[in-house]
Amino acid sequence: MIRRRPFLLMALLITPLPLVAQAPSGTGTPGDLVSRLPAVQQFRATAGAAELKLDGRLDESVWTAADSMTDFRQRDPAEGEAGTERTVVRVLSTREALYIAVRAEDHDMRAIRATVLRRDADLTVDDYVTILIDSFHDRRGAFLFRTNPSGAMWDAQLTGWDNLNESWNGIWDVSVARDSAGWTAEFRIPYQTLRFPPRATTLGFNVQRFIRRKNEEILWQSYRRTEGLYQLLREGELTGLTPLRRGRPLELMPYVLGKATANDHDASGRSLGGGGVSPKGGADVKLAVSPTLTADFTVNTDFAQVEADSQVINLTRFPVFFPEKRQFFLESSGIFDFGTAQRAQLFYSRRIGLREDGLPVPILGGARLSGKAGPWALGFLDARTGSGDEANDLVLRVKRDLFERGYVGAMALQRSGPGVTGAERGAGLDVDLPLVIHGQNLEPFAWIAGTQVPGVRGTPKAWRVATDYPNDLFDNFVSLYRIDAGFTPTLGFVRRTGIWETTGHVDFMPRPKIVGIRQLDFEFPIPTWDIIADEQGSLFRSRDWQTATLQWIPLGATMESGDHFEIDVLRLLDAPPDSFEVFRGVQIAPGRYWWTRGQLQYLSSPGRPLSVTAIVGFGGFYDGTDVETALEATWRQSGHLTLTGGVDRSQVSLSAGTFTALQATGRIEYAFNTRTDFLAFVQYNNEAQRIDFNLRFHWIPTIGDDLYIVWNSGYTTDSSAPHRFPSPHVLGHPLNGALVVKAVHRIVP
Repeated sequence: MIRRRPFLLMALLITPLPLVAQAPSGTGTPGDLVSRLPAVQQFRATAGAAELKLDGRLDESVWTAADSMTDFRQRDPAEGEAGTERTVVRVLSTREALYIAVRAEDHDMRAIRATVLRRDADLTVDDYVTILIDSFHDRRGAFLFRTNPSGAMWDAQLTGWDNLNESWNGIWDVSVARDSAGWTAEFRIPYQTLRFPPRATTLGFNVQRFIRRKNEEILWQSYRRTEGLYQLLREGELTGLTPLRRGRPLELMPYVLGKATANDHDASGRSLGGGGVSPKGGADVKLAVSPTLTADFTVNTDFAQVEADSQVINLTRFPVFFPEKRQFFLESSGIFDFGTAQRAQLFYSRRIGLREDGLPVPILGGARLSGKAGPWALGFLDARTGSGDEANDLVLRVKRDLFERGYVGAMALQRSGPGVTGAERGAGLDVDLPLVIHGQNLEPFAWIAGTQVPGVRGTPKAWRVATDYPNDLFDNFVSLYRIDAGFTPTLGFVRRTGIWETTGHVDFMPRPKIVGIRQLDFEFPIPTWDIIADEQGSLFRSRDWQTATLQWIPLGATMESGDHFEIDVLRLLDAPPDSFEVFRGVQIAPGRYWWTRGQLQYLSSPGRPLSVTAIVGFGGFYDGTDVETALEATWRQSGHLTLTGGVDRSQVSLSAGTFTALQATGRIEYAFNTRTDFLAFVQYNNEAQRIDFNLRFHWIPTIGDDLYIVWNSGYTTDSSAPHRFPSPHVLGHPLNGALVVKAVHRIVP
């Protein structure tokens, strides 16, 4: 599958010396190593006497009198040059909200890309503008608000260096108007949505515009290739604000729900019961404890509207990581991050209210406190689960600002309650020090954690040290882990224990200015590596390795069109100590297996009406062979209809047997307008021998209110079953099925 590399380095070990600046003579702290930056650019907001009509037309006189921001420069493709299309920004501040107008002029309106309407869809496939507001004005986090020429809404919460929570949903609005010379977006962002120090008069601020047909990114500030929108050290300032107030400190979001559940059935069609009709109600409450701290409470929590997880055919012996999708745990989730995502996390919120098999456990109630108190970032979470778990889960997180953007932090967790045998605890310390040295990014970081659980002696530990060098010409990374055999974060996620592990890569990405090529990518002769030895062995002796992945990219390129292709060569090792089932009925025997694979990737530009991702992999697999093909295609039509289909097929031949692993997905999205949409998602998995449907209708009558109608159902495809899909008789014999109607109303007393 596609390897998604984070911005990661090996600056201290591999990067050519001219790219790593030495500490200037006479300097002392890492803060002194930050390059001399030009004076912070400021833009003054204009006071507005009253709330405005949000229509994208800017025909009120106050807009004409407002100051204009026009100096936008390219980050890509021509770094530092003026944007090829003129962009004008104006800002008004009223008693309740910020109004931000972005005029995106365009000499060819017929060529603009506007194919998305659904809220929180991926707007990067279109032309778009993004507003960044660092409301704490500490250059350590921000809120982002984005729209496209159709007025679709996307928002996110940025925490720290690059932790982007795209599932955050704020209360704000936008209206867009088009004409023959361009398009205009008019944002209204209430102060109540933001968090800021008492009586703040200045906010961190930036604006980004993307022109899809040119793949051109322009920004007001932070437009160097080593910077970008999330590089908050170079953000501008929005000044001239009257002392800000968050306004009403309390929000209530009660919900009512009706659920009709079909009887579950096994693969043979035998009813297992469980059907019926049931009502449910509950509420979420948001309270501004202070201008910078927010408390959230939830009672009888429900997540019926959450989209189903994507199925995975796992051809390894290690667990699969699934992302969190539930809103209560997603808001302000960045502060609770600790450890290394998908490898060793001290806290993994899916452990609360979800069993290992993905089935829900009722959450009776929960509370969360998050925000800042001076230089301290604070996070507190407590949740109580009901039948099937009967646990109280407690998480405490603190971070202390350090230097320009770094922090030193701690986390403590405890799981207890009548359903837990003895208290299960975990704790850890971490430090992250993002630096800018002579214009280049450098980020050393480290963490250490320990756990105490009944049945495991002492306090087994896990730790990691790493250095990252994420820049335009070189993007490099190196890390070292140690995870003790007994390390058991019961509220976290750990892929493997009892290991030493090292990971890293050295990316060389020149821009040759050859016609049609924007940037090349080479990982050669040094490969990307992920090497694991058991805790008694050594990473320096290949005979001690338990698993290894070495990947070379002799050639990869991103084209000016946005298309990308890549050639990969992989060398892999696995040494399972025991047999395991790789696929239904096929066992891998204990042993030591090395194999080599080749892989070709092609990703067309997401800005095309029909975008395609194609991957072909071929070569060894344990003691046999595997030919993998993966294809995904997405077609977007005029903003309303989006069709996506994908298939992933592995044809495997082993000494223990042959099999074909097949997974297929289909997705239909229809957006009636920016506040009403329908989603249909179907998945087929031949290992589990089932097909699943997830249908969801979502209506937003006003921002903050929601109506959902959701149907979930799964059916067997087992050829030996008497009732199997697509037989019409299968509708009466689902493996599981439920219809849910849920309404949420926001009340601001």
